[in-house]
Amino acid sequence: MIGYSITIFSIALAAFLSYILGKLTAWGAIIGAIVAMLIFAGTGYAGLTQLAAFFILSTLATSHRRQEKQKFSMPGEQTTRDAWQVLANGGIAAICGALAWLSPSNALYLYLMLAASLASATADTLSSELGSVYGRRFYNIITLKPDVRGRDGVVSFEGSMIGISGAAIIALIVQINNTALGYKAVVIILATGTLGNIVDSVLGATLERRGYIGNNTVNVMNTFAAAIIAWLLQSLFI
Repeated sequence: MIGYSITIFSIALAAFLSYILGKLTAWGAIIGAIVAMLIFAGTGYAGLTQLAAFFILSTLATSHRRQEKQKFSMPGEQTTRDAWQVLANGGIAAICGALAWLSPSNALYLYLMLAASLASATADTLSSELGSVYGRRFYNIITLKPDVRGRDGVVSFEGSMIGISGAAIIALIVQINNTALGYKAVVIILATGTLGNIVDSVLGATLERRGYIGNNTVNVMNTFAAAIIAWLLQSLFI
């Protein structure tokens, strides 16, 4: 019980500091704490470590060379994440955590689905934030024709590789926390994180660019797609 109390206090403290440091709005910090607690309830420290890795990596990537990125960022982009942005990236993981808590017999499936959603969120954030800085040539993912850096659905080779690296970090955390899953789990998380990032770019180049959906909806859809693909793959291979 003492360990759980310390963990809950640490989550609350991290949320408060994120607000004080301007990384999250007040509601973003509150929702972020709830997301973290649901993940912890269902998957313990293994899931919480993944969430922490996503948050730290995304925060560093967003802050990296911020002034340079502002020159080609799209209007309305925020550096302080609000509650909707937190839910868009972590909502599917929170649902998986809650379901794993309510249904322990399905915890393994839900754990990998949670990891897949966070791998997708990590890949998407890193490829967008760092790819726009380190990318050399930018292409529309649908037409494969040169396009404007920073626009929805625009990708680069460098950004894609950075995104895969982000998914690999989440996959590595899964492996470290549960070696019994073997290499298949690593492959599934790496694959689903990468595919989720591709889904994000495709939606960005089509529905988002035309104004049918916003970025938060795109993030929900790409993390959900990654979780569903993970469920299908583990049903076949694990």
